Amino acid sequence: MTETHTITVEPLGTELQCREDQSILDACLRNGVWLPHACTHGTCGTCKAEVLEGAIDYGDASPYALLESERAEGAALMCVATPREDVVIEGDVEIEEGITMYPVRDFSGTVEVLDEIAPDVRRLIVKLDEPMDFNAGQYVQLNLPDGDNRPYSIASAPHERDRVELHIKRTENGVATAGWVFDGLAVGDAVTLSGPYGKFYFRPGREKPLLLLGSGTGLAPLVSILKTVMAIEDDEDGDGWEHEVVMYHGVALENGLYDRQWFQDIADERDWFTYRPAVSREECDGRQGRVPALLAEDFPRAGGNVAYICGNPAMVEDTMRALMKARLFPRDIYREDFFDAADRANGAHVVRSPLIKR
Repeated sequence: MTETHTITVEPLGTELQCREDQSILDACLRNGVWLPHACTHGTCGTCKAEVLEGAIDYGDASPYALLESERAEGAALMCVATPREDVVIEGDVEIEEGITMYPVRDFSGTVEVLDEIAPDVRRLIVKLDEPMDFNAGQYVQLNLPDGDNRPYSIASAPHERDRVELHIKRTENGVATAGWVFDGLAVGDAVTLSGPYGKFYFRPGREKPLLLLGSGTGLAPLVSILKTVMAIEDDEDGDGWEHEVVMYHGVALENGLYDRQWFQDIADERDWFTYRPAVSREECDGRQGRVPALLAEDFPRAGGNVAYICGNPAMVEDTMRALMKARLFPRDIYREDFFDAADRANGAHVVRSPLIKR
């Protein structure tokens, strides 16, 4: 039987139980203690915390995300660290007014839709056996047949509680994609997942115009935010939505602009929404260039907006710089970087200002 240890989280003084085969982050999230986190695979460094007492196994932490000097000073990545005795950690626990953070739970369901929506991109919709509560922008961990898991952002909206929509891009030799989602998984198959995860989520209480900036399948959480805004506008009991929403979707080739007509139809029907596709590597029916460059053209002054950025680390970093140059300050920028195995190997994570929120 796997041994269990007590984790004390300071400055809260909260005590919870964690198995030796369970990450400290997972135990915290399942007990409603919302430690900062992003990749959950030891790559980005967001979940770094200080171990004040007790012994841990540091797990598969990237040497770029956790430096040897930091480890020597007592730091660890909570998403891969596991306890070997009772442990006391000091975590940067944040509680946002007006936001409900839902404990992580395990879910089962059935594949309802598995469609190719762009070359090497599939839309996976799982009908859940029981509903999931989450905030628009968060993600789930999809469990793989070999017992591993992979994170994917949720494209469905929180009011669609009985279904989870994921946009999955094939990666070379990917165990989740080349080995399963694109080779074997079928409609009707049973799947399991856990969630919700992540501190990249929509803050509806921040009543300002929105800039939604995504590349590739980084569009998924922005779709969830857009659907949530549409639901706010359509709510007969609410005050509606009164702010402009501009969405950029950047891809290399034009055939990567999935759901393009759907976005255009929304733009035609709702005067507060604008859709701006961006193609970087070929001439296209529309604007050519990367999202950061087109954003700089359109918004030489971006102050007064709230921005949500999601995509590969280079795109996110360049877009953030463009926003800050346009005088949109860190308190109004939220970001989500998509990391993969290559990022872990070469340390391609981005060192960020602590003021930039994820």
